[in-house]
Amino acid sequence: MGENGTVTRTTTRAAKIDQVCADAIGVARGAITEVDAADIGEHLEVVPEGDRVVTHFFESLLAGYRGWRWAVTVTRVPRSRHVTVCETVLLPGPDALLAPGWLPWSERLQAGDLGVGDLLATSPDDERLAPGYVLSDDPAVEETSWELGLGRPRVMSREGRADTAQRWYDGDHGPEAPISTAAPRNARCGGCGFYLPLAGQLRQMFGVCGNFYAPDDGRAVSADHGCGAHSEALVGVAEPPVDELPTVYDDSEVEEVAVSRAPGSVETTEPGEEYGHS
Repeated sequence: MGENGTVTRTTTRAAKIDQVCADAIGVARGAITEVDAADIGEHLEVVPEGDRVVTHFFESLLAGYRGWRWAVTVTRVPRSRHVTVCETVLLPGPDALLAPGWLPWSERLQAGDLGVGDLLATSPDDERLAPGYVLSDDPAVEETSWELGLGRPRVMSREGRADTAQRWYDGDHGPEAPISTAAPRNARCGGCGFYLPLAGQLRQMFGVCGNFYAPDDGRAVSADHGCGAHSEALVGVAEPPVDELPTVYDDSEVEEVAVSRAPGSVETTEPGEEYGHS
């Protein structure tokens, strides 16, 4: 928009290909001296860069550079048919095999990367930690620190504990782990005698397994995790079935025996005596 309020339009003129520079394919190919001639493939295309400036692209046959292209930019001065080389460079093409994007070492680290003798420095502004001299938001931590008179430069922050709890819960020691889903429904760690609850706020959800025979021994597990080594998991021994034979008797073998009444017996027609005697 101009000073008087009028709108001005600016148009960009497309670069016109210079035919003299475009025909200099041999000059461009000869400028690639970094590699052997066998590593330079066929001519792919020519792209205008500006007035009397074009870039020639050649296929790269270098091992490990699949899809890359040699780019040679050439130019010439006005009213001259002599072409000169500006630069030569190896560039990735549309289908080039590229290395992954660069990441800082702190973002490349994965669980288990730390080996014996390695040192891992923690950033001063790590959001998982909070200064130890600031009152913690975990009552159990405050009580322990006050009681024992111990202090640490930094303690785990609320965000750090939340991230840890979520990672543990979603991992191999949470309720969705294969060993947990295959265990009996009532074989949960929270009700196991080998379950050692953690201190602080994590106590509500996590503990450490202390069963020597369990695969989670010495690891933090969620209270609703489970396995077949539960302290109250009783294995019922199935007893062999017993075939019960029916009672068989022969009526023809029943012998009738006459019973004589002893002296002093009471007839059934007489009323019963006191205390229930008859």
